[in-house]
Amino acid sequence: MSDDVPVYLKNGEQVKVNDHVYCSPSWDTRDGTPYSVARIMEFLPPADAPKGAAGRNFLYTRVRLAWYYRPSDVSDRPVADSRLLLAAIYSEVCDINQLRAKCHVVHRDKISDLSGWKKRPDRFYFNRLFDPYIKREFEVIPARDVRNLPDNIREVLISRYEYVVAEKEVIPDLTDQIRLCDSCSEWCPSPETVQCDRCKRFFHMHCVQPPLLAKPTRGYGWTCAPCSKKHEEEVDSHEVRPVVSAAPKVLKSNAPPARGRGRPRKDKSLADKQESFPVKHFKMWPFRYFGQYTVAEDTLDEEDLIFPRTATRQGPKYQANVPLAPDPYNYPPDIEERGGDSTVEVLGVINSLTDAEVAEVEACKKGLSNDPEVKSSVDWLTELIRRYSDAALAARPFTSVNMKYLSRLEKWKKNETPVFDKPFSHEEIVAFEDAIALHGPELRAVRDEVPNRSMPEIVRFYGHWKSGKLGEENRRLRRHGPPPKPINKQYESAAEREEGIHVGLSDDEGSIVAQPSKSPSCGACRTRETTTWWKAPKGLPTNVLCDQCGSNWRRYADLNVRPLRAEDALPSSKSKAIEKREGTPLTGPSTKRARTSASVQSTPPPAAPSAVTLLKCLACSKTGPLGKVLKCKKCHLRVHAGAVGATVDPAQLDNWTCELCENEETLEASINHDCLLCPRAGPEERRMKPWPPSDTLLRACKPTEGQGWTHVICAVFTPELTFTDAARLRLVEGMSTITRHRWTTKCCLCGEIEGAVIKCNDCPKEFHISCAWKQGHKFGFEIQPVKSSRRDTTIMTTFKGETGSMHAIISCKDHDRTKRDIYDICESNEGGETALQVYCQAYKQAPVSTAHGLLRKARRLDNILNIRTEGSTTSSTPDLIISTDPECCECKSHFSPAFYRADNGELYVESSTPSSSSMSPASDGKDYLYCHRCHFGRLEERANGSKAMGMMVS
Repeated sequence: MSDDVPVYLKNGEQVKVNDHVYCSPSWDTRDGTPYSVARIMEFLPPADAPKGAAGRNFLYTRVRLAWYYRPSDVSDRPVADSRLLLAAIYSEVCDINQLRAKCHVVHRDKISDLSGWKKRPDRFYFNRLFDPYIKREFEVIPARDVRNLPDNIREVLISRYEYVVAEKEVIPDLTDQIRLCDSCSEWCPSPETVQCDRCKRFFHMHCVQPPLLAKPTRGYGWTCAPCSKKHEEEVDSHEVRPVVSAAPKVLKSNAPPARGRGRPRKDKSLADKQESFPVKHFKMWPFRYFGQYTVAEDTLDEEDLIFPRTATRQGPKYQANVPLAPDPYNYPPDIEERGGDSTVEVLGVINSLTDAEVAEVEACKKGLSNDPEVKSSVDWLTELIRRYSDAALAARPFTSVNMKYLSRLEKWKKNETPVFDKPFSHEEIVAFEDAIALHGPELRAVRDEVPNRSMPEIVRFYGHWKSGKLGEENRRLRRHGPPPKPINKQYESAAEREEGIHVGLSDDEGSIVAQPSKSPSCGACRTRETTTWWKAPKGLPTNVLCDQCGSNWRRYADLNVRPLRAEDALPSSKSKAIEKREGTPLTGPSTKRARTSASVQSTPPPAAPSAVTLLKCLACSKTGPLGKVLKCKKCHLRVHAGAVGATVDPAQLDNWTCELCENEETLEASINHDCLLCPRAGPEERRMKPWPPSDTLLRACKPTEGQGWTHVICAVFTPELTFTDAARLRLVEGMSTITRHRWTTKCCLCGEIEGAVIKCNDCPKEFHISCAWKQGHKFGFEIQPVKSSRRDTTIMTTFKGETGSMHAIISCKDHDRTKRDIYDICESNEGGETALQVYCQAYKQAPVSTAHGLLRKARRLDNILNIRTEGSTTSSTPDLIISTDPECCECKSHFSPAFYRADNGELYVESSTPSSSSMSPASDGKDYLYCHRCHFGRLEERANGSKAMGMMVS
């Protein structure tokens, strides 16, 4: 895209390259952290736009930003100045819509009135640079202040860069006058220079006779030859040194100090000039490193790296101290010298084998293992090549190689080393993947999350795990082909070129609380009146901030929290009833005598408020304070309260227990906690305590109307199921209405037919909901627009300002969902309700107002029976008899969910329940009707009789 097209933020400000801006995603995404300050380096087209000149005709969708750090981001030391920043030679490409507003950042030396500069809004300054890779701070000085350089190097440095980055101890040498060698008249760089302690002249260390091998140690000085000779002559002459008159002593005076010229005059034109001060940039950077570890001549190269550097690890400090070799004529026979041929471990000599020997190796290799995964393992192949190489060097036949025992004793180790590591358990894999998501490839931090594994095991497993992920991606590409690259932005039109581009989020995007509580209070300054209420970061007494505190936190990371006092507390009902006369103080003098000494029974002072406890939700993997995220005191399940429909008294947050742990005491439902919609757990899984495990959301279960249990996500994402109380997600109903297709379809993830499956929203795959959750599929809710003609018959809801029909979405993790707005389970709106709560209250509420629970169950059963009866009319063997006045021939009862027919031969038809799988025809003859209870009682008697007869025959 052409560079002359202006870019406008949502607030109307125009931004261009090298402007400083606030950058931040939405409030929920950045988790309450303040805005970041950055400099615009360049505007970029979409990532899928064509390369080269063709991509310039596309609208800008990305921007490259050079970041600034706040001192609190890189260290724990407190910094009172909220306008102080740390520069960085670090850039990142971000979405252009993350730009918020413009700001101004200049170097400290460019500001004439610092106090006036900090009083103006959106003004920052810097004088140091932080390198995020070596984690060290450097000084930043103007390039013109560097004088101790040759003219050609200094001119190039000044023409390209505005600032120079160097260590603090190097700054005096750089800003000093140019230093020339007194012997050769060439420039003296600091690492190769020595200064005479008497005449203060500089010399190259190699120009001194004899040459100096090292500089004098700290506390000692060096003198040149003329100065040394002169000093020796003075000492030999025994002349008395002349007495140097001391400097006149300044007498102290009580007079006030001389007044200065006063504070700088507040000149608005000067301040505006400082904001727009031109700054030179070379390849988009205004500074480069020119410190202790820089070769000055390398600055002339345009491709020289500008990043800060550290000392190279060379020299005796970083090398091993190897003793001298023994006398070759008296070499100890029991010592094997390292580094010789006998100490080299041969890993492979395949390249030296003949073609016939290589063919023999390939033939022998096929019979060593039948496992294809083992044969493709790099560790197994490496060990196989080593053993074949040992056999070739020892002239043994290749058929003698055996791979049964996969361990070997290395030359310099005492214990055998296994070829394969012990397989990682499921819990270790989950902890490893969580640590990778949290720390990235910082494997030392990952190892702390998996304490039972050593560092080498973590490194090796990381390689296998990463290769496995790449293999899955390659198999998907081979199966479906590479995904098409859609051009998400079309060519710019002439009108867009003239009008410019309007980008960026507004400053209040997702941060303003439209409807706070009845009596809101700012979490920082305790004020109760403001024009706008902003969302507050975590850890404050309230979840809102006033307009001033909210703006200060987002822009300057400055939040002065005033401690809570008695008068700031909300008035109680008792205090409201007390009325004071006009003119009386709110806090009158106490009638009690002041306590003069501490008593044993005196009330202790109130404890200091403790730090806010942050818990990580197992549903969304986001942290939240205790209250929003609940933790079971028994099994330690951690989940957002809105994801399980829990309402807890704030005073009882520490005593909350999940429903499974609560049922272990009350025994109101079944003690078998297996989900009715998922495959049954094996005996090994049942031995796990607790079961289901508490480190996953599958621990969150809800009771059903038959005293069984089902997972919360299974109940929510199964269309046929409803809740008696959708607000609390209590008592799941409708289990019998799930279609037979769901019960008889095989899950594509676990291969089990048992349980009920659900179809992916984007492909024909069907799977159990719990299996999809374990595999990391996408769970969420999508709001789809509704046509005006269907709005009367469609239930519509509103979430985060979007209105339409809300749908529960389960999508395979391989699908591309970047162009769809899918809300997560725990994503909340302005009122604090999660997407799961909004969906359940709108679509999962059972009709409790129209019918009793038992009547609703009977109606569902009637629907099933009617369907079965209609289907059986075409057949010659109807399975159920529905008459006007049926009567059981055994108990004479007229009331039963169903009546069954049996003939004289005791043939019968099974009940039409979802679990029935076979039907037996009834013979002709006189019909007898049995009620539901008697029918199954006769079946049980018949089964017991058959079992007893079998025992007698055996």
